[in-house]
Amino acid sequence: MAVKPVYKVIFLNQGQVYEIFACAIYQSEMYGFIEVEEFVFGERSQVVVDPSEEKLKNEFAGVKRSYIPMHAIVRIDEVEKEGTGKISDFKGDKIAQFPHGNFMPRPGSDS
Repeated sequence: MAVKPVYKVIFLNQGQVYEIFACAIYQSEMYGFIEVEEFVFGERSQVVVDPSEEKLKNEFAGVKRSYIPMHAIVRIDEVEKEGTGKISDFKGDKIAQFPHGNFMPRPGSDS
């Protein structure tokens, strides 16, 4: 039986760095977005509870699919198994956003 791949997605959101794990990631039909589905969180049976992961679980509770802007993505890795998701403050000294330009079609152009 084939093992379903797990992806670690790191992205910036409102001044914080999010690190989440998911089994389905693909380019959205909406221009400039990545779709993330099938979120993976740690086992609830653990004795030690990580407050950062709990905050992440609460934020994504009930979310079937998330659309993340491409320019907010820092990195996507395919990993052997899921790890601990977390939200941390963005310090700005180790992560730089990918430079992007605004896409605006010229008025009156059909292409």
